[in-house]
Amino acid sequence: MSRLIASFIAGPTNVPEKVLAAYNVNYGSADLDKDYLALYLSTEKKLQTILGTSNQVFMQTGEGMLGLWGALKSCLKPGDRVVSVCSGVFGYGIAEMAKTIGAEVRCFELPYHETVGNCSELEKIIAEFKPLMITMVHCETPSGTLNPLGEVARIKKSHGVPLFCVDTVASAGGMPVEADKFLIDLCLNGSQKCLSAPPDMTFVAVSDKAWEIIDRVNYQGYDAFKPFKNATTDFYFPNTMYWQGLAGLSAAAGLILEEGLEQVYDRHIQAQSYCLSRIKQMGLECFAGPTAIKSPSVTAVNLPAGISWPELDRRCRERGLAVAGSYGPLAGKVFRIGHMGTQADLKLLETGLNILESVL
Repeated sequence: MSRLIASFIAGPTNVPEKVLAAYNVNYGSADLDKDYLALYLSTEKKLQTILGTSNQVFMQTGEGMLGLWGALKSCLKPGDRVVSVCSGVFGYGIAEMAKTIGAEVRCFELPYHETVGNCSELEKIIAEFKPLMITMVHCETPSGTLNPLGEVARIKKSHGVPLFCVDTVASAGGMPVEADKFLIDLCLNGSQKCLSAPPDMTFVAVSDKAWEIIDRVNYQGYDAFKPFKNATTDFYFPNTMYWQGLAGLSAAAGLILEEGLEQVYDRHIQAQSYCLSRIKQMGLECFAGPTAIKSPSVTAVNLPAGISWPELDRRCRERGLAVAGSYGPLAGKVFRIGHMGTQADLKLLETGLNILESVL
């Protein structure tokens, strides 16, 4: 692999030395050593602050998809009703995952370049369908868009929907999530995006209502949430826990809190603003539509005419720049600049975008 001068992959992101250093330690057994429990509990407090929640946050070994599958299988039984906000690749993906479990799913469909705005149609679907769960992706990384949480939270409360399940993997740690304010019952996350840790940990904030449903469903698989409900009080985890991964996640969360959440959010907004300004100067077009909310963590750009994505990728990497392609219907049409976590850095962005400009 050629040496990269600037990497702007939209996750996994560049991992800082302080986080990497947490892995270079021989720890004891997480099953036996109370020091592991102390680290786990202190990490939970950090993550509660980042997520804006007083709900229990538990951590599993595995990247973010583990938590998503675990949430759906722990809360849904065949025949349960789900309304999925589908504004991009992952929104539709969650809907398909729920269907594989046997749930009856209705999709509130939006074009990939748009975000949730007028929710009258969504409210109508929910009023008629009466779902157990609403699912939504906060930041659709393949599209570079950000769905607002407030209006969906209002509908959830107004219609008494038990569960609001939100994928905040590409937003938590880079912009406000405020899980309690927005009535999020299952706030799903991964370590490898805005937190800038390796892709080895998933963490989920779970409301009391969600725990009630989890107890009732009683799912027992490897990705089950139920065994984590009392894991710290009983000091009994369902499998061998990854001490190095937890230490890395703790260090990553600590760096965010040391910098200060408001400062971190402002850094992401500045990175987004600079990125949007430079791509406009290059004559490139942002994929997100004019009325869509653009994500502070990633910008999706329409591929310019006359060059394919593989060719653009090759030319960029030859010069030391890594940007990302996209997925699903956007594959080969859009490339993405991930300015999240450690990559929300104006000096690094200037270097990377200068390379992109020279390529174009």
